[in-house]
Amino acid sequence: MTEKLYDEDSFVKIFDAVVLECEKYHDNWAVVLDKTAFFPEGGGQQSDIGTIDNAAVSDVQITDDIIYHITDTPLPVGATVTGVIDFDRRFDFMQQHSGEHIVSGVAHSLFGCENVGFHLGADIVTLDFDKFLNKEQILKIETEANKKVFENVKFFTYYPDENTLKSLNYRSKKELQGAIRIVEIENTDICACCAPHVKTAGEIGLIKLSGGEKLRGGIRLEIKCGNRALKDYNEKQENISAISAALCVKQSEAFIGVDRLLKQMGELKSELTSLKRQIIENKVSAFNPKSDITAEFENGLEIKDLQHYADALYKKSGGIRAVFSGAENGFAFAVCGDEYKLQNWFKAFKESFAVKGGGRGTMVQGTVKADKAQLSALFNSEL
Repeated sequence: MTEKLYDEDSFVKIFDAVVLECEKYHDNWAVVLDKTAFFPEGGGQQSDIGTIDNAAVSDVQITDDIIYHITDTPLPVGATVTGVIDFDRRFDFMQQHSGEHIVSGVAHSLFGCENVGFHLGADIVTLDFDKFLNKEQILKIETEANKKVFENVKFFTYYPDENTLKSLNYRSKKELQGAIRIVEIENTDICACCAPHVKTAGEIGLIKLSGGEKLRGGIRLEIKCGNRALKDYNEKQENISAISAALCVKQSEAFIGVDRLLKQMGELKSELTSLKRQIIENKVSAFNPKSDITAEFENGLEIKDLQHYADALYKKSGGIRAVFSGAENGFAFAVCGDEYKLQNWFKAFKESFAVKGGGRGTMVQGTVKADKAQLSALFNSEL
């Protein structure tokens, strides 16, 4: 059994310990110490990383109360060594996890939500509730959670005896065996948890909720606390500043500017579609094929334009009428013709080029990797 220093004080950064075991573990080494401040992976949270003397610790796991430190070099059994936690990472995780406890406690007290899932990663933190929450409810939880931060409520961690544990109304995502560690937040929450936490809520900083993905009748939220929330705010501030400058509007009116731009784009797109259709009608009117199989090339057409164009040519002159429009690394196309002849032609077409697409009846469409000269040569041959 390894003494868990992180249980006693989550702010321990450096500690001395004795090496009890050191065994080869895949391409690394598994080191057991008599005591450690390294938190092992558990409770939805990744393990601490850092160093033990000159050995880098990349992972920490726990089995039967024995904590295994995965290192890149071996350490001598019986030696006294010094462990150093990557505390910037540890504190970031403490901010996120402690913030999650406050949010879960508030969601439980306000709306009876149970936290049924939690993931704390290096970039994203998610928490799952068993009830769906609307936008107003999420904002209410966020507001109340931040009030707890402003009040600087205290965190307490302890292992209650069996009788005390029975009297506690605490949250837990699963049935637990053995000694149960309780994390209690003053006037906010009581929850079973094995991870390191802050001592007071003020150390968490800002709590921000985002997302809102439906999940098995409940909801999955993303949470950012402390430095992550500050980074997120700074990124959004840069984006909104750039948008407002580009649209020549105040930051508070950025959406109005974007909405106005989208309406203008919609009007222009409608006008462009009308012009395209007029061009297609003119080309169809002038179409006088010398062959039953022809190919037309026109830049700037979308698939619906190609379909309209090919269909109009086929209805006017019969045969097999293909229309191509330049795309990255090839062309988009639509082809119309008599169903039987078209399918036979399309089979040969796919044998000649790298084609993606298909269709049924009198039309096929897709993309082809080829240049104009290759396609023109094919249509001039007896395909």
